[in-house]
Amino acid sequence: MRQPNPRMTAASLAGAVDLSALRSTPPAAAPAGGAPAAADAPPSSDSPYVIDVTEATFQNDILQRSVQTPVVIDFWAEWCQPCKQLSPVLEKLAIEADGAFVLAKIDIDANPRLAQAFRVQSIPFVMAIANGQPVDAFAGVQPEANLRQWLAAIVQAAGGEVPEAPADQRLIDADDKLQAGDLDGAEAAYKAMLAETPNDLNATSGIAQIGLMRRLENVTDGRAVLAAAEAAPDDIDAQTQAADVEFVSGLAEQAFNRLIALIRRTAGDDRNRVRTHILDLFAIAPPEDPIVAKARRDLSRALF
Repeated sequence: MRQPNPRMTAASLAGAVDLSALRSTPPAAAPAGGAPAAADAPPSSDSPYVIDVTEATFQNDILQRSVQTPVVIDFWAEWCQPCKQLSPVLEKLAIEADGAFVLAKIDIDANPRLAQAFRVQSIPFVMAIANGQPVDAFAGVQPEANLRQWLAAIVQAAGGEVPEAPADQRLIDADDKLQAGDLDGAEAAYKAMLAETPNDLNATSGIAQIGLMRRLENVTDGRAVLAAAEAAPDDIDAQTQAADVEFVSGLAEQAFNRLIALIRRTAGDDRNRVRTHILDLFAIAPPEDPIVAKARRDLSRALF
């Protein structure tokens, strides 16, 4: 199945989305005083392939445009922190695709009728439109590699092709340093990436890996670490170190379960420390892994 794992299938989208009321949406009335309508919102970037869309421009910018070129809609809001992670990546990929698809950004607070028509229940929410019809959708932040695969499938299904992604030399250099054991050099390289591209998932994962390697660099006997944790179930240091040993030993589910159980037994700063630790491990693990997905749900239940 193509990535990201869609929350809706193309068949279910047809029944879930009612676009009929929006096909002839009249232009928004100008506010008192003669100010221009919201339809004149500035573009999201200098690229013609990243556009802001309103109720007034929906028919032309999405429905009509999608007859010729797939349109990917990014539903977002200013208060949505995950949107600020996902949107820049989508914009970058739209610019790289050079017209293979168009990214249409819709602010759900400014355009509630559009959010209602698409039955947007949470954001970020991304939907692909081709030939005037929704074809696929997903919710939540996704890794860039998954987004590339999903977008390529959308474009190919419409008879197009996404240009091959250029190699990120910054990531190659950082990964080379990490593989060579130059942890300080790798960390500096990953941090430089984050300074240029905030929330870059590859850089975040690299820094988390470095943290894990540093925490375990003096561990010579994993069995002794696990035994110490067994003898001190409420010792934060012993439990987090045991989770690290389990994680690098291929026992990620056991590591996550250990930390989530510890969160349920702690409070305040101790709980936050354990929460931060498990989030670091999440950053390293493959995000599409069902073990990670289950652990994230369990963590949410433990915290709230």
